[in-house]
Amino acid sequence: MESTQKLNFAARAGRWSAQHRKKAIIGWLAFVILASAIGAALGTKTFAWQDNGPGESGRADKAIYHAFPKHASETVLVQAHDGSVGAARGSRGAVDSPVFRATVADVQARLAKTAHVSNIEGPYARGNQGRISRDGRSVLVGFDVGGDYEGAKKNVDAPLAAVAAAQKAHPALRIEEFGDASSGKAIDQMFKDDMKKSEQLSLPITLAILLLAFGALVAAGVPLLLGISAVAGTLGLVGIVSQVLPVDQSISSIVLLIGLAVGVDYSLFYVRREREEREAGRDADAALQAAAATSGRAILISGFTVIVAMSGMFLTGLRTFSSFAVGTIMVVGVAMIGSITVLPAILSKLGDRVEKGRVPLLHRVRSRSDSRAWSAILDRVLRRPALSAGVALAILVTLSLPAFGLKMGVPGTEALPRSLPVMNTYDRIQAAFPGGPLPAIVAVQADDVRSPQVKAAISDLTRRAVVSGDVRQPVQVAIAPNHKLARISLPLAGDGANARSQEALVTLRNDVLPATVGRVDGADYAVSGMAAQNKDFNDLMSSRVPIVMAFVLSMAFLLLLVTFRSIVIPIKAIVLNMLSVGAAYGILVFLFQNGHGEKLLGFHSTGTVTSWLPLFLFVVLFGLSMDYHVFILSRVREAFDRGMRTDEAVAYGIKQTAGVVTSAAIVMVAVFGIFATLTSVELKQMGVGLATAVLIDATIVRAVLLPATMQMLGEWNWYLPRWLEWLPRMDAEPSVGGDARVGKDARVAADPRIEPACA
Repeated sequence: MESTQKLNFAARAGRWSAQHRKKAIIGWLAFVILASAIGAALGTKTFAWQDNGPGESGRADKAIYHAFPKHASETVLVQAHDGSVGAARGSRGAVDSPVFRATVADVQARLAKTAHVSNIEGPYARGNQGRISRDGRSVLVGFDVGGDYEGAKKNVDAPLAAVAAAQKAHPALRIEEFGDASSGKAIDQMFKDDMKKSEQLSLPITLAILLLAFGALVAAGVPLLLGISAVAGTLGLVGIVSQVLPVDQSISSIVLLIGLAVGVDYSLFYVRREREEREAGRDADAALQAAAATSGRAILISGFTVIVAMSGMFLTGLRTFSSFAVGTIMVVGVAMIGSITVLPAILSKLGDRVEKGRVPLLHRVRSRSDSRAWSAILDRVLRRPALSAGVALAILVTLSLPAFGLKMGVPGTEALPRSLPVMNTYDRIQAAFPGGPLPAIVAVQADDVRSPQVKAAISDLTRRAVVSGDVRQPVQVAIAPNHKLARISLPLAGDGANARSQEALVTLRNDVLPATVGRVDGADYAVSGMAAQNKDFNDLMSSRVPIVMAFVLSMAFLLLLVTFRSIVIPIKAIVLNMLSVGAAYGILVFLFQNGHGEKLLGFHSTGTVTSWLPLFLFVVLFGLSMDYHVFILSRVREAFDRGMRTDEAVAYGIKQTAGVVTSAAIVMVAVFGIFATLTSVELKQMGVGLATAVLIDATIVRAVLLPATMQMLGEWNWYLPRWLEWLPRMDAEPSVGGDARVGKDARVAADPRIEPACA
């Protein structure tokens, strides 16, 4: 008989969905189709990276981007193979041979006839001696490709074809192109190939894991379909929202990664609970109502916790993180809404047909919630909680130790795979013209940068910088059409991004510029370039990370405090989650920063971890780890509220949820792990960080440390100071029907103090 007590929101949503199946299913499909169609029609509007940078480099990039016509700088390397072109006596080397000069002239002529090409600068013009290498084997031909970043990547096809034709016509020399547009095009294609690979692998792998979890094709397909539809609907919404708030171009990858993981997890929790109740003997309606009242409620709590954690990225002040926050919040919200609305309708419609498509062997051996393996582990943990907690804590601390040496860096060219031909060209230019491909860029602003005072200051700047040894040739100066800004390209010592370049940047910012341009009245300057962007981004992260962490931790504390009416539970949850995150950081440092994973994962270590990753991982991992914590503790609290002692409730709750938590964790680890196989080092780091943290969280933390600490604390787990008794109660629902459990659950069913855990 149905309880007269008021049902919680999730239970009411589940009841409505089951009673209005057609409306719920058609409504969901209409939302996904409509959002996808509108989003596809509008397209996703992204922002220019030049408008997103922090600090001084961000000011320089923005000023230059808006002062100059939209274009991308490109460079053609013309290089003699060793001994391939003879040098005239008394000349500078091969570059002065008639054949070499004729080849360079042909390259310039071909570019001049090419669409979207302008501002061609050859090496032999007066003042361009810096475009000739010291060894006399190489020269650089510079030019611009018209269009903004996206437009230039399309327009660069024509000059690339012209350069390829020149190479074919002059096989005795090496003729190759590198620049903002050509490298951007190649890197974008690499990311597209990576994303295509991740999509092709993630869906079948997820389906295979769900088949192992359910042993039936239909039951396995339901969570996967919900996850896919949540991602599709969210991507459509992102396209709509981006018309007002442009997003980062990587947003689709983030939505896919997070959306598929949480969408599958939420529906997995729901479907497994509904199947568990049916196996216990409940009728279809009672089982569905039980799943809605318990797993549905846990999904809501977990989802809101994840959303709060993701919203912490807004506090960074960077549009990249803000767009990541928008995408992740929306996909988690969509998956959460779908799980408590359309999922009950689908399960109600299918009934026991959800078990169709059984795979005989899998269905017999699939892990149940009270799996023997987890029961054996948990029994031993609860018998010796102090020892178990000590061992688990020692493992986590050991894994976290390398994190104390964490060094962050903006991914530079050294992080890109040399399987890209354009990066081989970059390496050749770097060898012939050190610092040239990644120079420091100085933006000088004044009422008129052509004035004698500003021109003299720029000339003095160039002289001092080169004499100091921190800057190399070729130094290039460009004047904006409005004559209010000068762009000065200064190749830094080093490779443009390493420690030597950082030292040169400090000298340039602190000594050379203040002593030259800084002394001109009315003139202002800012320095950008890879080295400057790296420093400014790291400085921003150092100042904003404590703020983001404080926000996320405090909001999570409040949510868990209200949910479980305990001051101990949220404190312990925060500590356990921080241990998981710390272990993930330590593994990242060990594998990527220290280079111990180079052979295993196929990359070249840069000696750093990608700058944006630690903060992103903290926010995402803290949110996702709450999935398991809330799901497990909700089950424990159910049993405790119905009369079990804490040790009994812990054993019962964790054993009942072990199977589904394991399946959910395997799905997440598999989806995230796919990213570790991709080409990009950034994506590898993100995949490894997420996968290892989830794996650690679902095993060492949830299966050992959580039950051990709860066992030691006993009734103190539920301690709530009297002055907080006013907090609202969010108790589990009362029983919705009789309990037919047998075997290990018979004691629970027979105990008059304990209502069935399905309520």
